Amino acid sequence: SNKQSIIFIAALDGEAQGFTQLYPAFASLSLKPSWILNDLYVAPNSRGKGVANALMAAARQLAAETNACEIFLQTARSNYKAQALYEKLHYRRDDEFLVYTLDIPST
Repeated sequence: SNKQSIIFIAALDGEAQGFTQLYPAFASLSLKPSWILNDLYVAPNSRGKGVANALMAAARQLAAETNACEIFLQTARSNYKAQALYEKLHYRRDDEFLVYTLDIPST
């Protein structure tokens, strides 16, 4: 409702099979919009049926329609199935940069 992200839902016969959520960002070096793909989930009984490919295609179409320069995503080093999907879709793995996070304790 706040329009802070875009969610695509893959459904079959009115039942959700998976979703992806993207957040808008801006690439300062390219001076263009970009998208952060924060979540990609496919229900276990729907895996291997093209749901993830369809959701990733929707994300790519969104990026193209918004003239974005990239879709950025992260995945666990042990998530080999996701890595295989992303590489099949021509995403480049970045082995040069490290990712740091800072956990903020709740007050």
